[in-house]
Amino acid sequence: MVKRALWQGLVAGTVGAAVMTVGEKLEQRVTGRPDSHVPARVLERLLGMPERPGRQPWAVNLAMHFGQGALAGVVRSLMANAGLRGPVASAMFAVVRLSNDQILENATGVGAPPQTWPRSELLVDLLHKSVYAFATGVVADAFAARRGPGPGQRHAALSQGRRPDVGPLPRAAAAAAR
Repeated sequence: MVKRALWQGLVAGTVGAAVMTVGEKLEQRVTGRPDSHVPARVLERLLGMPERPGRQPWAVNLAMHFGQGALAGVVRSLMANAGLRGPVASAMFAVVRLSNDQILENATGVGAPPQTWPRSELLVDLLHKSVYAFATGVVADAFAARRGPGPGQRHAALSQGRRPDVGPLPRAAAAAAR
């Protein structure tokens, strides 16, 4: 499953990044918001490359934007292959994608915590990362569905809710195990 999820995730994440990019470009035409060079700065710092003030090289920006999108797509593909599919899974994945961005941006000193951003910038970022997450999810789910239901879906098909013989131990047994 992991090898399959790897290539499927790279494809799904790349498609998601492309869809997000189209959405960003449309939004920028409407709002007049300039291109962000944060992805390039993050990659430059991660690789120890020299940084320049102002605009960053387009190729470096694009490499980080699509590279990060493709690699994060592997997580969504693993989710889909395990049976976590659909809009709820994509919403969970949006949190993963946003967290990934913030960890890299803040750890490298390029970004600031989202709660310090102007609200309009925060909303735009949430919108675009959600578009990425749902587009990636559609592709990952379609790939995974070709192999049938995942383990989680097979478990859920046994009966509604959790099965008493599968899952967490009952409270008495859990307390005795401590």
